[in-house]
Amino acid sequence: MAPIPGSGLAKGLAVTLRTMTKKTVTAQYPDAQPELPPRTRGVIGLFEENCTVCMLCARECPDWCIYIDSHKETVPPAAPGGRERSRNVLDRFAIDFSLCMYCGICIEVCPFDALFWSPEFEYAETDIHELTHERDKLREWMWTVPAPPALDPGAEEPKEIAAARKTADKLAAEQAALTAQAAQAAQAAQTEQAGPTQTEQGGQPEPPATPSSGPQEGQS
Repeated sequence: MAPIPGSGLAKGLAVTLRTMTKKTVTAQYPDAQPELPPRTRGVIGLFEENCTVCMLCARECPDWCIYIDSHKETVPPAAPGGRERSRNVLDRFAIDFSLCMYCGICIEVCPFDALFWSPEFEYAETDIHELTHERDKLREWMWTVPAPPALDPGAEEPKEIAAARKTADKLAAEQAALTAQAAQAAQAAQTEQAGPTQTEQGGQPEPPATPSSGPQEGQS
């Protein structure tokens, strides 16, 4: 059967009319901020206190867009007679987001949880050279990282939290023991300040004299 002339135009107009009668879904950005999913890959935040300059993120990056500089410092021994140790000190941590392909490998391979995904996405620049952000900017983005999702009710407590709780309980027990010792010492000091007792002053008290009922010696 041959198609009716103008049927295609009528179908197209019908779609246009249906669309015109529906409510618009256009987001008025930037006046209205979008609601991003919790696992949005916007930008990478740096928690530099956890960074040990192991260079694992820079070595595993397929784009080689992570730049790290550091130096070594000598740490004095913690106890007398110990030996000095050396530690790495972070001097520079920068990411070139003009090269980054947001694969997340650096975040996955970091063994000390120093890198996190942030949903921040408003960091466009007019110059491509300004897309290399240093650690100060990466640290600012760290505060926009959302909190991790809650664990299942039957899940095992994380090892980090268990270790922290054990340390806190140990410190609380030590503090309670010190408080008890201080209370005993204060009670002993009060006892000493109260003065010696009657027994300490005159020894054993003398028994009262009992009158004799019979005649005394020498009397008849």
